[in-house]
Amino acid sequence: MSNLDLKPRSRLLALLGIVLVAGCGPAGSPASRPEAVWGRRGISPGRLQKPRAMAIDDRQQLYIVDMTARIQVFDLQGQFLRGWETPEHQAGRPTGLSIGRQGEILVADTHYHRLLIYRPDGKLLRTIGGVAGSRPGQFGLVTHAVQDRQGNYYIGEYGDFDRIQKLSPEGRFLMQWGGHGSAPGEFARPQRLAFDRHDRLWVADACNHRIQVFDQAGKLLFYWGSQGGAPGQLYYPYDLAVAPDETLYVCEFGNHRVQRFTPEGRSLGCWGACGRDEGQLDNPWALVLDRQNRVFVLDSNNHRVQRFRL
Repeated sequence: MSNLDLKPRSRLLALLGIVLVAGCGPAGSPASRPEAVWGRRGISPGRLQKPRAMAIDDRQQLYIVDMTARIQVFDLQGQFLRGWETPEHQAGRPTGLSIGRQGEILVADTHYHRLLIYRPDGKLLRTIGGVAGSRPGQFGLVTHAVQDRQGNYYIGEYGDFDRIQKLSPEGRFLMQWGGHGSAPGEFARPQRLAFDRHDRLWVADACNHRIQVFDQAGKLLFYWGSQGGAPGQLYYPYDLAVAPDETLYVCEFGNHRVQRFTPEGRSLGCWGACGRDEGQLDNPWALVLDRQNRVFVLDSNNHRVQRFRL
């Protein structure tokens, strides 16, 4: 089933009164009850229009980008603080956000084949890329970017290339790896990247329904995951976060749930169901963890954020 098939299928099931509980327990289990829910559909400041990516900075402020190409900033209670728009968005909207080593906001400006780097107040500092292509330093559809301890950039792409490029702090091409496919080390939409405290790069290989882990030189260390809706399986994992205890939280766009794993890929539990009620999700795109180990889930088609304490 393609990404385009997911939303109509979910809507049809909802109209028929059928709820797909894709989690490991019933929708009313403690893990599925949010501590807080905030957000409302709209285009005015503080409202959300199909939000697609989220990041949290050291000040514990949430950055959210939606289909209006706005980056909006909220506190942990959902209070709107400030916001700005990307320079262009007629061709498409950003699909990735992260926080750089110096607190910069890294915006994957997907359909403009570039990375936009902002100050937290919204001032554009620099742009990396901007030319579509397969040559070093050119980009396909940019999904996400992260930095290592040395400040090097790792930028994921999908489309014709499905690869990761590594650039110096100055934006100079260093290396690349991947390629479109399902073999180990290849990708089908590397949607999210994250480093752990061991400097391993975790990649949500979304359309291969798996997680792959690399060192900083692009060497594949291990991978796990298979397509499906059972506990331990994955269906379009769009985001991941490494917790302080080294467990992994994975946001599944296709299964409308969040699942927690050991680093080796053993499922420790999951929650979520397709729907609009609190605790239910509709094609969630992203998640983050705060310092209190609370999970914030970007409930995209419900135009809201849900906060869970586990």
